[in-house]
Amino acid sequence: MRKTQYQVVLGHLQEHGTITSFEAISKYGITRLSGVIFNLKKDGHNITSKLVKVKTRYHYTMVSEYKLCD
Repeated sequence: MRKTQYQVVLGHLQEHGTITSFEAISKYGITRLSGVIFNLKKDGHNITSKLVKVKTRYHYTMVSEYKLCD
């Protein structure tokens, strides 16, 4: 059975604690992470975000890092 984006992101957060849009795109092909996070929050998951710098192919850029809080 194929997992939904919701299940994939929640599983990643439960296993790793955080996820960035860059990770979501490169690991899972999820391009609208903020939409998935919105639905997770709506369902009662305590998720915070902050801006972090990540290295891309050519330079650095700022992306949101989402954290699952206890």
